Amino acid sequence: MERTEKILAGNVRVVSTLIRNLEDRVPKAKAAIRNIYPHTGKAHVIGFTGSPGAGKSTLIDTMIAVYRKQGKTVGALLVDPTSPFTGGAVLGDRVRMQRHAGDPDVFVRSLASRGALGGLSKAVGNAIHILDAMGKDIIIVETIGAGQQGVDIINHAHTVIVVQIPGMGDEIQTLKAGILEIADIFMINKADRDGGGKLYQELMHMLNMVENYTGGWRPPIIRAENINDRDAFTKSVEELTDAVDAHYQNLVSKNILEECLLRHVMIELDETLEAAILEPIITELTKSGELDRFVDKILHRELDPNTVAEEIAERYLKGYDREQISQ
Repeated sequence: MERTEKILAGNVRVVSTLIRNLEDRVPKAKAAIRNIYPHTGKAHVIGFTGSPGAGKSTLIDTMIAVYRKQGKTVGALLVDPTSPFTGGAVLGDRVRMQRHAGDPDVFVRSLASRGALGGLSKAVGNAIHILDAMGKDIIIVETIGAGQQGVDIINHAHTVIVVQIPGMGDEIQTLKAGILEIADIFMINKADRDGGGKLYQELMHMLNMVENYTGGWRPPIIRAENINDRDAFTKSVEELTDAVDAHYQNLVSKNILEECLLRHVMIELDETLEAAILEPIITELTKSGELDRFVDKILHRELDPNTVAEEIAERYLKGYDREQISQ
């Protein structure tokens, strides 16, 4: 319980260690989540997704500053590609958010994706709970990229911001990849570039094709121009922050927030069930060498994946009925 009390008190060292242990899948780390979970559910979780190079980190850095001026505490989880050498995040959190490093009311942490699909780390859900219990008013989560590699953020965030920049040549392709469906707010960064007006019109056209928006919330399109003009850029991010807050109020006033939270719980339960049931089985099969033998038989067409999965399920899952499942 001493660790739980330290987390609730905002002890940065304990929080950092726990998040690292969750990334490394240290078994005892999960016990801490059990103890802090009753103290969660208060933070507003904001998700950022968009193509690499779209300027998500710069926007987040400025958004943190805006929220701090409002007196709100902020936590940021930045999901980066995994280093092939260390297994950790390639990009360093303090490199990109250096000006907030000395602020005790800001906690910034990079998480390595470690091959996870959906643009997020498998540890991100529990890391959000930790920062929530830590007392952060705002929790910002940045994914690796956009398209099918960025849509999973909807399973963790209350408000999703999709960042686009002109001139990438993949605007429509990105939108077709499911981004339109998850976006609560569109942010056109570097909007003064050639093609900025065209991108804005394309987004407007896509939005106009939707007849009804959930809760009556039509995603706004906000534009930010050259970051070298700090005052203008900050004003754009302030507009973005106002839109984020307005979206959250819309969720609350239209009684949509509960549906959002229910989806998050169902997804998290599904993920934790998979981890609790599947991972020990895979570990045992790997250690015994049987997994390699199954893979070899599938590779040589001696067995098919479904048959192997059913055989494993019958062996490990009590009450599993192959015939009933196949009907």
